[in-house]
Amino acid sequence: MSAQEVDKKIEEGIKEAFPMTDTMDWNEVYQRIIYRYSTPHGLNHVKEELYKLEDKGEIIIHHIKPYNNPVKMQTLNGFPKVIPTTRLWQHKSCGQCGHIPGYPTSVFWMMNKMEVDYMDEPHQTSCTGWNYHASGASNPVALAGVYVRNMWRAYEIDYFPLIHCGTSFGHYKEIRNMLVLHKEIREKLRPIMRKMDMDIVIPEEVVHYSEWLYTMSKKAAQQRKYNLNEVRAAVHTPCHVYKLVPEDTIYDPDVFQGRRPAAPSGTVQNFGAKLVDYSTWWDCCGFGFRHILTEREFSRSFALFKKVIPAVEEGKADVFVTSDTGCVTTLDKSQWAGKAHGFNYNLPVLADAQFAAIAMGADPYKIAQIHWHATDVEGFMRKIGVDVDDYKEKFIQYLADLREGKAEPEYLYKPHRKIDFYLSVPERVKWYKGEGQKSTSSK
Repeated sequence: MSAQEVDKKIEEGIKEAFPMTDTMDWNEVYQRIIYRYSTPHGLNHVKEELYKLEDKGEIIIHHIKPYNNPVKMQTLNGFPKVIPTTRLWQHKSCGQCGHIPGYPTSVFWMMNKMEVDYMDEPHQTSCTGWNYHASGASNPVALAGVYVRNMWRAYEIDYFPLIHCGTSFGHYKEIRNMLVLHKEIREKLRPIMRKMDMDIVIPEEVVHYSEWLYTMSKKAAQQRKYNLNEVRAAVHTPCHVYKLVPEDTIYDPDVFQGRRPAAPSGTVQNFGAKLVDYSTWWDCCGFGFRHILTEREFSRSFALFKKVIPAVEEGKADVFVTSDTGCVTTLDKSQWAGKAHGFNYNLPVLADAQFAAIAMGADPYKIAQIHWHATDVEGFMRKIGVDVDDYKEKFIQYLADLREGKAEPEYLYKPHRKIDFYLSVPERVKWYKGEGQKSTSSK
C-alpha cells in the first residue's frame, strides 16, 4: 500500500470516528482559544519570570522532585508540562465533597490501587472561586492570599499539590500569572503571609487531577475489571480547565488528533471505550457560576438542549464523561427538569475518576457513590457487566449494620495516618517556626 493510500485510509477512519471534524474551522477555534483566553504575555514568558523571581529571592518555588515520579506531557503550544504522579497533596473541591462525594473517593481509591503516595489535607480551604466567578466580590490580594496559603501548606509538608476542581485549577493559573507579572500584588501580599509565618510559594506547575489521571490511565487500565469496548462515551471538557490560561492544558496527538485537551477524552480512550463526537463539544455545560444562581432554568435548559440531547442524538452516547464539579452536577442533575416536560433522555453522567474506578472494579456505592446521581447509572453498569444487584444489597446491609452499631465505618486510609507531618516539618521551613535562621529565599 502506497503512502498516499495509507494517508487516505487514515483520513477515512478519522471521518468515520469523528464526523463533526469536517464542520469545524479549526484555525478559528485555535484563534479563539489562544488569543481570546490566553495571557497576553504567554505561558513561556510567565515561567521564565517565575524562575527569575526565585533567583532574586522574591518568591519560593515548590519544585517537582524526582521522587514525585514526574512525566513530561505537551501543551497546546508544544511546550512541555511536567506532571507529578506520586507524593501528591490533594486540593479537594467544595462541590465534589458536598454534591458528588463519589468523585474524590474514586480518585483516592485509584491512588490506593496504584500505590500512589498522597495526602488528603484536612487544613485546606476553598479557593474562593465561587466568590470570584459568581459575585466578583473579592480582590486580587485576597484571592492571591488564599492561593498562597494553600500552596504553602503543600510546600511545608513537601507533597506536590494536585487540584481536583476545574475552577480552582483555572483560577489558580490566573493567580499564578498575576503574582508573577505584578510586583505590587506581591508587595501587598508578603506582609500578610509573614503574619502567618508563611511566605509567597508558587508551585512549579499547576496540575489538575484529570491531567494526572490521563498520565496514569494506561497503567490504571491494566487493572480494568470490565470490558468497555461496546461503550460509546461522549466527553465534555470543562471550560475552566481548558479555556482559562489554555496554553497550560495538556494535549496529545493520540487524542482527537491533538485537537481537544488530552483529558478526560484520552482517559476514556485508554480504558477501551469508543469516543463519540457531537457538534456542541465546545459549549459550556450550562453551569457558568453566576447563571446557575440567578438563571437556574436557563442552566437546566442549556444543559439538556445544548449538551445532553446532541450527545445522545448525534453521538448515540451510552455515558457522558467529564472532569469538573459543576459539569457533573449540571449535566446529571438537570435532566429531571427535561423529563418533567417529556424529554426523557436519561444519559448517565460520570466524572472520569468515577468512570475509571468503576471500570477497575470499585464498589459503585461505597466508592463511586452513584446513588448520589440523579440519572440512572445502573443501566450503564449492567451494560459493562457490573453485578449491580449484589453490590446494592451489600451496601444496604452495610448501612443497616452501621446504624445498629454492628459494623465499623470503612476508610480509604487510616484516619490521621499523616499526623507526623503536623508534628514536624522539613528543615527548609523550620525558620518560620523559630527553629533556625532565615533562609535567603525569604527576602
